[in-house]
Amino acid sequence: MDSQLTANEAALRLFFTDDIYIVNGSDDQIDAVAVQTKPRAEAIAFKFLGSNKRNVLILVNDSQNEVSDEKGRELLRKIVKSVNLSAADFALVNYAAYPDVKFEQFQSYFSPALVFAFGVSPLQLALPDQARNAIVQQGQVRLIFSTELKALDQDAATKKALWGSLQKLGL
Repeated sequence: MDSQLTANEAALRLFFTDDIYIVNGSDDQIDAVAVQTKPRAEAIAFKFLGSNKRNVLILVNDSQNEVSDEKGRELLRKIVKSVNLSAADFALVNYAAYPDVKFEQFQSYFSPALVFAFGVSPLQLALPDQARNAIVQQGQVRLIFSTELKALDQDAATKKALWGSLQKLGL
């Protein structure tokens, strides 16, 4: 029978998530070697609508609906259509299901070139505060932060400001 002992660092990290100390020597003289392990980052399996073929991430924030109420969903359909996107082009995520997820995690998972955030603030995503309804840049990613869809549907001035930014996207 083969020995089941291993000194392979990668294999040991699978089983031990705390520091491991190997102690050699007598009580008078102890040589300790610490093998430090890093906690593994938990992979998040995001639930989203769309296919994300054009790397466009749409974040909504509605704790009561999958996306929004009927008026909010209709407004979102109009916004998406106005910038020539289809469901195949974007990934739609309800941030309410992932309130502790930061921009870096979304970026790592979806690789967005463009992010629309409706009802999700830059601060919630661990980003510097930004102007609303304006195109802002975070590295190679363009972002537009706006109010939550239900509130946006009822606010003509905010919709007009958002529309001005959407026209500048050139999609």
